[in-house]
Amino acid sequence: MADLQITCINKTPRNDSHEGITHVGGPTWKLTRGEAIAHIEKRTHSFYTLVRGNRAEVGVVEGANGKYLRTYADGKWNDNLLALPECR
Repeated sequence: MADLQITCINKTPRNDSHEGITHVGGPTWKLTRGEAIAHIEKRTHSFYTLVRGNRAEVGVVEGANGKYLRTYADGKWNDNLLALPECR
């Protein structure tokens, strides 16, 4: 199992806080939200972010519109993924 750092996201439209992330990526890889969710649920890969030196694990949350990705740090779910830059 690889432990992958997410360093960028794609979100459409980028500035709409109610729309979900479509892709997550790192320096040499990019996955759809569905692919990342499948890896987490099957335990084939784990994902995390580093914000100001603090690691946050990425997990799967069931929402009103289906499953989505969210970070978990310091005992709380948060939205660190939304602060990441756009993937190219």
